[in-house]
Amino acid sequence: MQKKLTITVDEVVYNGLYKTIGPRKISKFVQELVRPHVVRPDLESAYAEMAKDTKREKEAMEWAEVTFKDIAHEKA
Repeated sequence: MQKKLTITVDEVVYNGLYKTIGPRKISKFVQELVRPHVVRPDLESAYAEMAKDTKREKEAMEWAEVTFKDIAHEKA
């Protein structure tokens, strides 16, 4: 669902957006610019989804085991 938002910007900024981005594209531009700053991913479900990939999980476990063995042999 979309919501309408009214914002106020300087005339120079608006003219720059209009000229650079184009008419009827400013909302999409602003949304894509702002989204990473205000929408946080649902990490728990993303990790659960990644865990379903058994090949990826096997490779990750092998990598972790090799890394831990390397650390165990380092001198302090």
